[in-house]
Amino acid sequence: MDLKKLPFSDSSPRRKVVVSGFGLGVAASFIFVCILLLNYSFKSPFVTPVFSGLSYSDNNNSNGTLISWPFSFSNASVSLSSKASHNVENGNFSVQETKKIDESGIFSNLGEKGEILGNTHVLNFSEKVKNESFLVQESGIVKKTHGSEIDRNGTVLGNQDSTKYNVTSTYIEDVVGSSGGDRKKVAVGEGKGGLSVEKNGVLFQSDGELLIKRDKDFYGDCDVYDGEWVRDDTKPYYPPGSCPIIDRDFDCHLNKRPDDEYIKWRWQPYACDIPSLNATDFLERLRGQKLVFVGDSLNRNMWESLVCILRHSIRDKKRVYEISGRHEFKKKGFYAFRFEDYNCSVDFVSSPFLVRQSTFKGKNGSFETLRLDLMDKTTSMYSDADIVIFNTGHWWTHEKTSRGEDYYQEGNHVHGRLKVLEAYKRAISTWARWVDQNLGGSRTQIIFRGYSVTHFRGGPWNSGGQCHKETEPIFKKAYLAKYPSKMKVLHHVLHNMTTPVIYMNISKLTDYRKDGHPSIYRKEYETVEVQMAGVHSQDCSHWCLPGVPDTWNELLYASLLKSRKGSWKN
Repeated sequence: MDLKKLPFSDSSPRRKVVVSGFGLGVAASFIFVCILLLNYSFKSPFVTPVFSGLSYSDNNNSNGTLISWPFSFSNASVSLSSKASHNVENGNFSVQETKKIDESGIFSNLGEKGEILGNTHVLNFSEKVKNESFLVQESGIVKKTHGSEIDRNGTVLGNQDSTKYNVTSTYIEDVVGSSGGDRKKVAVGEGKGGLSVEKNGVLFQSDGELLIKRDKDFYGDCDVYDGEWVRDDTKPYYPPGSCPIIDRDFDCHLNKRPDDEYIKWRWQPYACDIPSLNATDFLERLRGQKLVFVGDSLNRNMWESLVCILRHSIRDKKRVYEISGRHEFKKKGFYAFRFEDYNCSVDFVSSPFLVRQSTFKGKNGSFETLRLDLMDKTTSMYSDADIVIFNTGHWWTHEKTSRGEDYYQEGNHVHGRLKVLEAYKRAISTWARWVDQNLGGSRTQIIFRGYSVTHFRGGPWNSGGQCHKETEPIFKKAYLAKYPSKMKVLHHVLHNMTTPVIYMNISKLTDYRKDGHPSIYRKEYETVEVQMAGVHSQDCSHWCLPGVPDTWNELLYASLLKSRKGSWKN
C-alpha cells in the first residue's frame, strides 16, 4: 500500500506522523544492529575482519580512525590478526595494539599509510593512551597476542588463557613531545630487563631507560657505549679452543667451564647499529702498521682477544707468530704478534700504572714508591706506534695504592698520605702531558679504554670474593654499580688535553656481565676436592676468552671507523 509522507511544519505542531508498522520495524532493527556493532567493536575481535582494510592513525589529530591491521607470518601456516582494543572512559581511548610480524619474528612498525618504519623484537608490549599520557610495559620474555604467546625469537608457543607479569613502572617526564609541543609522561615497565621494544623508531627499554630514537648515524653522534646485551647465537668470533695463544687463566673452555651461554651475547647500542668486526678489513687497514696495547692485565686480556679474532681469519696460521717465540704472556714485558701477510703487528706492553714504579731510600732503608710525575720506562716501545690503546685502573684498587701511605712520590718527596683519587689524577695528568708532548699532532691514534668492572660477592678479590655461580648477565640497571670515580677524573683530564683521544667507555657494559669471568675456571683441577678449595680463590676481574673482551675489540673497530683517521677514512 502507498504511504503518504506528511508535511511537518512549525505552524502545525498538533499534526500526527503516520508511519507503518513495517517502517518502524526496519528502523528499530537498524538501531539495534548499530548498537551491537559499536559495542563489540571495542571489546571483541568479532568485527575485526570488517575493518581489516582500513588504517589506524595514532597521531594527535582527532580524526584518526581507531582500527587495526591484519598480519601474518609470511612463509608459515600460522596467521594472526593484529588487534586494536579500545576502552572508552570519559571520552578517552585506551589503546592496545600489536604490530606486523615478519618471518623472522620481528615486529615492524607501521606508519599512517602502512609503511614499515622500523623493527623491534617480539616482547610483551602494551600501550595505553589516556589524557595525553603513555604507559609502556614489557617483560622482555614473551608477548601475549590473541591468546597466544610468542617468544623473543618470534615463535608462536601456543594458546594461553592468561599470562602474569610482575612489572614495576618508573615514570620519566618530558621524554616524548606531541606534535603540538605538549609534553607527555612515559612510564617504562621494568621486566626481565636489558631487552627492548621499538615503536616508530623510538626504543623503549625495559629497565627504565629514556626513550631513544634508533635513527642516529653511526658515524655521527651515536653513543655506541650506551646500550644493552642481546642474545646472538652467531657469536663468538672464534670457536672456543681454537686459539692457542690464550693464557690458561683466561681459557675457561680449556679449564672445563661447563656452560657456554656467556659467549652468546652481543652489545647493541640504543641509538644506532654498529658493524661486526671484519677481521680481514681490520688487517687490511692495519697493513704495514703497528698497534699496541699498553696497560695492565685487563689490556692483556683485550690484546689476546684481538690477536685471536684476527688470527682466525688467516688461512695459514703459521704466518701469525709472536716475534720472540713466546707462548705465555703473564710476565711483565713486551710481546708482539706479527701478521706476516699484512706486514703488521699487534703488541702488548705491560705497564699497569702507566707511570713509573720506583724505590726510595729512606732513613730506615729502601721501599717501593710510585712516581706520579714520571712515565714508565716502557714508552720507547710504543712511541712509534700507529694506534695505541692505553688503560690503567685495577692496580689502583690494591691495598698499597688504596691506602696511600708512604707510597706516592713526586720529585724527591714521598707523600706521608695521599688519597688514591688524587694520586690517580696526578698520574693521569702526567700521562696526558707526555701524550701531548710526544704524540700530539702525529699520525698516532690515541685510545683510552675505561675501567672494567669486577663482580666479587662475599668479599674482595683477596679474601674469598666469588662469582662462580653466575651464568647470565645482570638485566636491571638498578643492580649496576655507580660510575667509577676514577673515570670521572679521567674525563676531566681528557677534556684539557690538546691531543684527540678516543675514550672507550666500557664500564657500564662490563658491569652487566657478571657471568663472564673465569671465577674458579682460571685453571684445571686434578680432583673435585682441589676444585672445591678453589672456590676461595676466584678471578672475578678478568674475562673468559672467547668472551667480553671480544666486544671491546668490536667497539675498538667501530671507534676506529668513526675516527676516519689515516687508513680508517673510507
